[in-house]
Amino acid sequence: TSREPCGDPGSTMFTLVTSALAFSAPAVGRAPTRGSVNMMAKSKALPFLEAPPALDGMVGDVGFDPIKCSTYVDIAWLREAELKHGRVAMLATLGYVATDLGVHFPGSAYAVSNLAAHDAMVEKGDMFVLFMVASAFEIFGGVPKMFQLFSGTVDTPMGPGEYGFDPLNFSKGNTDTRMQLAEIKNGRLAMLAFSGIITQAALYEKPFPYF
Repeated sequence: TSREPCGDPGSTMFTLVTSALAFSAPAVGRAPTRGSVNMMAKSKALPFLEAPPALDGMVGDVGFDPIKCSTYVDIAWLREAELKHGRVAMLATLGYVATDLGVHFPGSAYAVSNLAAHDAMVEKGDMFVLFMVASAFEIFGGVPKMFQLFSGTVDTPMGPGEYGFDPLNFSKGNTDTRMQLAEIKNGRLAMLAFSGIITQAALYEKPFPYF
């Protein structure tokens, strides 16, 4: 009996090559994905880390979020907390230095160092009054602000840290973010400054300039 021909060797080789290319196609398609990951924006503050996407577009964003708080916590809450702590720190820094320079209430009860002031005011009862005043601000200002930010039921254009308090009209006519950026930068500086002042005052037990 006669045997069927095995076929053209050239066509067989062509089939094998095209089959191999077909199997390798998915790997070629994944390459741009790996490349796009490497091309992600880097943090300005920490160039060895990726820029936190939640901070994009925020005033004062320099990509500083090494423990990724913005990944797990609402960015509006974080901005509200940053502004509040920055404002308190600015007032605290000014008050601490002013007291060391001799500005305080009259009377021997207030002629104490800043480090001793806490215990002295607790003993005198002034600290309780201060606590009540701070609590009133928090209850009537901070708590409603949290509901406004997160419930979405209050129709207001005010964002985090905005309470409509601008007696000197600094924001009037300013459509840019220059004033907002100035407040954020000064608040961040004040938080670091107050921490340094307290540390220096406790270590060296000296008034301004604390060394």
